Amino acid sequence: MTATIDQVKESFETSPFFSLIGFEITHFEEGHVTLQLQVKEKLLNANGTLHGGVHASMIDIIIGMAIRSETKTRCTTISLNTHYLAPVKRGLITAKGRILQQGYKIVTAEGELFDENGQIIAKGTGSYKLIRSDD
Repeated sequence: MTATIDQVKESFETSPFFSLIGFEITHFEEGHVTLQLQVKEKLLNANGTLHGGVHASMIDIIIGMAIRSETKTRCTTISLNTHYLAPVKRGLITAKGRILQQGYKIVTAEGELFDENGQIIAKGTGSYKLIRSDD
């Protein structure tokens, strides 16, 4: 059974990890999703900047959201490559993702993170396996 767009959105919003970090979905429709995060002190590393694991997690989630918004099918990360382009100490981070190529079982997609001035701070690409009922 294929999920509705509202069910897909809810599955992210009710994820314990999603809530723990403090992500907020600001736009969610088929093929167009936006995720935001207010940088908090508890998310900073020893250098006083947003921890790289938060960047990677946000990229992973926005890619998963982009894939699921279009396919309405659960997916799991096979690989994720993250490029850290600029440090962030405070403010609002925005993430956007999109599918680059989709096969029957494997999707390649990308995610980008921007600071509140619109400067790109991280970019990632990943391969994801669609979890189909015949698996």
